[in-house]
Amino acid sequence: MRNPVGGHVPVAGGLARVGLPYAREMGAEAVQVFVANPRGWATPVGDPVQDERFREECAARSVPAYVHAPYLINFGSHTEATVERSVLSLRHSLRRARQIGALGVVVHTGSATGGRPREQALAQVRAHVRPLLDELTHDDDPYLLLESTAGQGFSLCSRTWDFGPYFEALDAHPRLGVCLDTCHIHAAGHDLAEAAGMRQTLDLLVETVGEGRLKLIHANDSKDVVGAHKDRHENIGSGHIGEEPFRELFHHPATAGVPLIIETPGGKEGHAADVARLKRLRGMEGPSGTA
Repeated sequence: MRNPVGGHVPVAGGLARVGLPYAREMGAEAVQVFVANPRGWATPVGDPVQDERFREECAARSVPAYVHAPYLINFGSHTEATVERSVLSLRHSLRRARQIGALGVVVHTGSATGGRPREQALAQVRAHVRPLLDELTHDDDPYLLLESTAGQGFSLCSRTWDFGPYFEALDAHPRLGVCLDTCHIHAAGHDLAEAAGMRQTLDLLVETVGEGRLKLIHANDSKDVVGAHKDRHENIGSGHIGEEPFRELFHHPATAGVPLIIETPGGKEGHAADVARLKRLRGMEGPSGTA
């Protein structure tokens, strides 16, 4: 399938017991889950029965799965305790991803806190994230997928070219990839709504990190205008990005085979509508007249 379309699903009450029925009801062809409290540092042990069911059902239905790491992770923090907890939290997400058969772990790229220069924060990223990447030695280990932010505060990575120094800090490790969030990149200053804006942004990303590094897309419209530096997701076609850039996205060479995950408002009904909308856009002809 050129681009499986799915969404982030709730798993409280059971990864397979709750998450998979929700995914089916929204028409998801790909899923993303949390394996820990996204706003905490706990590293809970998984339920082997739920893990096995989740992995087997996703494999049987050819549904690619992804894990989103907790939001608190920040390897650019000036607080030693935060960095230490970030290591433990990300290692936990990577380990749990392998246990449930997930293809990648999405982690926010963080920010330089405490008034320190970006270079110092990136050196800290290298010191603590590079060893975690080196632990990914199994064929079924997940990719680590860097997700840029909307550019708030002292973000280490918000524009496409910011991925360059981040990749350099991690030696462009073979298990390193990108999760592009359309709302974040628009809010950071890439105008996806202008003519050919999506194509130009994807071109810039490929120029920065190389071909084949885009592994996942968070498909979210934006409640705010371009460059607002606000992370507020909107339903597809109802925000300041609009439908057309998402149609354009499906036909860019860099997105071939890359799954789309929605993280939009509206609960199950809203999610099902967004998945259906993206599937419709996926089936429309591209700029060259080819579907």
